[in-house]
Amino acid sequence: MREWKKNREMMKSHFDSDAFAGEESDQTLGMKQPPLEIEPLPDSRIIDLPESSAAELTEQNIYKCFLKRKSRRKYSEESISLKELSYMLWATQGLKRIVPAYSMTGKATLRTVPSAGARHTFETYLAVNDVTGLESGIYRYSALNHNIVFLFKIADMKKKLTEAAVGQSYVGRAPVIFLWACKPYLGEWRYKGESHKAMLLDAGHVCQNLYLAAESLNLGTVAIAAYSQNKVDELLRLDGNDEFIVYLAPVGKVENAYRHQHD
Repeated sequence: MREWKKNREMMKSHFDSDAFAGEESDQTLGMKQPPLEIEPLPDSRIIDLPESSAAELTEQNIYKCFLKRKSRRKYSEESISLKELSYMLWATQGLKRIVPAYSMTGKATLRTVPSAGARHTFETYLAVNDVTGLESGIYRYSALNHNIVFLFKIADMKKKLTEAAVGQSYVGRAPVIFLWACKPYLGEWRYKGESHKAMLLDAGHVCQNLYLAAESLNLGTVAIAAYSQNKVDELLRLDGNDEFIVYLAPVGKVENAYRHQHD
């Protein structure tokens, strides 16, 4: 068998197999549930976001959003507003409520996207180039509090983002880039080795919501799975093992001529 064909096994369901027979999940063993999201450091700079409903939608017809949805790689030089960013963050990871779960051994979050076992294994990072009211740099979204935490600045960020995206320059130039980092133990704690396929499926749910939210705001995005794992993890200062990037998507205002030509 060709070496790369072995990856096909991860696409299959193994919930009824004995691949992990004899292994109890950490949840079953009574081990403490991992935190729902990363806590900010005590001296972190936290920026509250406007209510997600404050965004002014240019398209409120969901049917038209489905119809117009497509990958868009050309953006105007307009900035994105904080209201627009708030809405897109809520649409992709927004918290609806926290509920007791797992035989009262922990808590789970119900959000605007589905997730296997309500594990929600992703942290949303933002590389901000041009969002009104925000300085350039790397941020992390808190779904529990609907705010963002400023993490650090990066010199020559546009260039480094382009390099991390294996030369796709529109990624580096976009006003904001969503970068979803997986924390695999959040899924493994409950589902052991069966969790990995489910987590990748969940990434698709998140990104599709970004597509639809962007279309409703006359913004454009494109899902990016071609990137340098080492470069993007290093850029965000992730360890690459317990947390690593699995998906990213640049977002920008769509040039009207481009929209009308390609809709």
